[in-house]
Amino acid sequence: MKTLDINQVIDNARFTRFHWMVTLLCGLLLVFDGYDLFIYGAVLPVLMKEWSLSPVQAGALGSYALFGMMFGAFIFGPLADRIGRKKGVAISFVLFSIATFMSGFATSPTEFGIFRFIAGLGCGGLMPNAVALINEYAPKRARSTLVALMFSGYSLGGVLCAGLGIYMLPRFGWQSMFFAAALPLVLLPLILWKLPESVGFLLRQGQQAKARQMLSQVAPDVAMGSDVQLLQTEAKGAGVPMLDLFLKGRAMGTFMIWLSFFCCLLMVYALGSWLPKLMATAGYSLGSSLSFLLMLNFGGVVGAIAGGWLGDGFSLPKVVLAFFALGTVAIALLGFNSPMPVLYLLIAIAGATTIGTQILLYANTAQFYPQAIRSTGLGWASGVGRTGAIVGPLLGGWLMAAALPLQMNFLVFAVPGLVAALAIGFFILYYRGKQEAPSVSVAAVRPAV
Repeated sequence: MKTLDINQVIDNARFTRFHWMVTLLCGLLLVFDGYDLFIYGAVLPVLMKEWSLSPVQAGALGSYALFGMMFGAFIFGPLADRIGRKKGVAISFVLFSIATFMSGFATSPTEFGIFRFIAGLGCGGLMPNAVALINEYAPKRARSTLVALMFSGYSLGGVLCAGLGIYMLPRFGWQSMFFAAALPLVLLPLILWKLPESVGFLLRQGQQAKARQMLSQVAPDVAMGSDVQLLQTEAKGAGVPMLDLFLKGRAMGTFMIWLSFFCCLLMVYALGSWLPKLMATAGYSLGSSLSFLLMLNFGGVVGAIAGGWLGDGFSLPKVVLAFFALGTVAIALLGFNSPMPVLYLLIAIAGATTIGTQILLYANTAQFYPQAIRSTGLGWASGVGRTGAIVGPLLGGWLMAAALPLQMNFLVFAVPGLVAALAIGFFILYYRGKQEAPSVSVAAVRPAV
């Protein structure tokens, strides 16, 4: 019987409508995921007024969903390995949609926090499984583009959230924003029908016939009759201890990568949670404040796509350094009195160089570690980054409680960008000439679940 390695088939497949379908479905799921995660920043000014929340309380409330995300990744990642990525994605999607819908019925901060934590569980489970699924099906030469396009769905969700907020908040109240999160559930039958299962999972379950049928859609020009035995070569080692990330001269690089992840996600969630409130405090109307959140996420869309392209064409760490440096300047300038077009441009740059930099950080991490410990390295870097995401809303609350001038708030938000830029700069200098890292582009990103 002939054997066929599914990794080689997928890597060398020509681009088909099947790949577009997977990209669009996964991107659509991330739109809803992004909507759920940016919704708190949109309603925060109204919630603080209605429930008389202090800035510190509001910051803590914003972190509940992010705590849920951290636990959701730990729960739904291993669960998807047992029941399949398709079911894992569907369960996560239903969980965060229902929990977000129920948040609209909350009558106290405690009830609201519980629902937000549950929604975070679903968001934390959906994103890594959707990202892993598209990576499993994308051809190697188009993988960076497809991953970047899919990641842009996350920012589009923020754009959708801010746009709906401008229209719905003054007319229907903050609850309507959460009730709207139930509407995507009408797409659940389409997702269950069209979203493919992982070929690797089908093989592990011994479902050779289904795996051949699925793979024939990926590469219709490859003969896969019943006489062909499909197999998947596993290049990564099993059970690699975290200690290996610090061996063979990798300790300094690991610390610098962790520091940059922490700072990047801190900025993303600090700005996402507090930008509308800060601008409202500065005297802008609620509609104008939400338009700033819209522009932040629009910049994230551009940054994700441009980052994927630049990361493939230039030295990846240098691109990351440039993004962080540019983001630091843009965020620092937000607190100063600027003409409205300049202010919008600065916010767009801030979104592009914070939200968009996430994909570059994943790619840089994949490039740094050898294949045997790449998943371990990505998993730990992502976990450290989530702690930064939790700190972000809390930091905004502490700053608001301190009643600092607007310029000082944004200068503090810019400090993590400077720290991240220094970390990546030191990373570049430290490993210059010391390590011949494999030339891995953004296409190497395979986030661990």
